Amino acid sequence: MKPITSQDRRIARIHEATFEPFVYPDGLSYGDSILQLDTDQPLGIGFHVYRMPPGMVTRSHRHNGHEQFLILEGELHESDGTVLRPGDLVFYRDGSEHNSFTPNGCLLAVHIAGPETSLE
Repeated sequence: MKPITSQDRRIARIHEATFEPFVYPDGLSYGDSILQLDTDQPLGIGFHVYRMPPGMVTRSHRHNGHEQFLILEGELHESDGTVLRPGDLVFYRDGSEHNSFTPNGCLLAVHIAGPETSLE
């Protein structure tokens, strides 16, 4: 077996790594940020760690492909009133619509199959 090169493996410690600001395709930014190691995918597509600052509300959006996420820290309030806490693993089916709010900030491990469509 040959050694794994730095081009073939990337490692980040999520509590020490630098997150990139997330900017939506229309240029808007809400203060959220992403840590994504796969640079072959657009930022926010595929697997990444997502940080929302206290008080942030996401845009209302429709999923184009499934979304799955695990709450690592904080609390996330969904538009239907569901409150998600650390350890909650969530699946949204392709075509589902929602938005989210975090009162004190949160950190999520996320996989998104495709770009979302804004409903705003």
